[in-house]
Amino acid sequence: MNVLLIQLKRIGDLILTVPAVTAVRTQFPDAKISLVVAHGSRELLPAIEGVDQTFVARGRISDAIPWFGIAKGQFEYCLDFSRTDRSAFLTLLSGARTRITYDTVRREPLRQLSYNQFVSSNVRLVHTVDHHLALLAPLGIRDAAREIRLVLPQAAKERAAAVTNAHDLGDDFVILHPGSARSEKFWVASRWAEVANQEGIRFVVTGGKSRMEQDHIAQIKSHLMRPIVDLSGQLDLLTLAALIARARLLVTIDSAPMHLAGALGTSQVDLFGPTNPFHWHPRSHCAVVLRAGNAARLDHFVPQQKPCEMKEISTKQVIDAMESLLSTPTKPVP
Repeated sequence: MNVLLIQLKRIGDLILTVPAVTAVRTQFPDAKISLVVAHGSRELLPAIEGVDQTFVARGRISDAIPWFGIAKGQFEYCLDFSRTDRSAFLTLLSGARTRITYDTVRREPLRQLSYNQFVSSNVRLVHTVDHHLALLAPLGIRDAAREIRLVLPQAAKERAAAVTNAHDLGDDFVILHPGSARSEKFWVASRWAEVANQEGIRFVVTGGKSRMEQDHIAQIKSHLMRPIVDLSGQLDLLTLAALIARARLLVTIDSAPMHLAGALGTSQVDLFGPTNPFHWHPRSHCAVVLRAGNAARLDHFVPQQKPCEMKEISTKQVIDAMESLLSTPTKPVP
């Protein structure tokens, strides 16, 4: 059996597609499974088990070579999780006998021609993991496990250990990850600083290299009264993941590190405002979800929620959530 899986969206989407990859491998242990991902998500590939061949979509002319490999792949099934013009093209290019995506594509007169089987899944009413798992129904896979399993390479673990040693972090530090590709997700800089000014806790700040994130982190640091270890823009994705795995706690907005922490079992406080945690929240007993406009932690998630501004989350809410998780026993260092 030869299966092609296509996920061309962001890192978080790819992480939440991992249970579907695992389910295909579990159902068909002898299958050849190929995975196509976006260039921005490529760093995660070594941590995804069960994949025999990978392709990276860079959006360049140089993509012609790997696309030739897809065209010659002799796939029986192609499953498109992305529903974009590019993924539709790759689906058609695959020549797979059965080409599957969601039935919402039927609304697109040209795009729908790339597929011959459509699966019903109302993305507005289910968690994103369940939405991805629903696409496996034509393969006879139902009620698959929702667990996100990532296996970090030893080299990434060693790099994270070197970072903790270089900064004398030990195994009792808290990571703050305030950044995102979307500025409307940013929490108030001065409030991040209020959190980081808490005594008795060693804080590390992580983030991307973009000018927008770096400016936000600079604003946070301008309000600090205590030293903080700034690793923003210095870590590759899997080293960041390994550092999160070693951390006592992650405090973050709706972002890829939130999904990494969920997959790696690290306690976390997650801040939501413009996005709905119903679709994205980590399914973990060691995660506290705070949503703008709600005074208490969110334990009940509903599909229809009005977006709120992040400033509606108070510093006290975040500190209280941190204290509730830090009072629990620490996990062993991986």
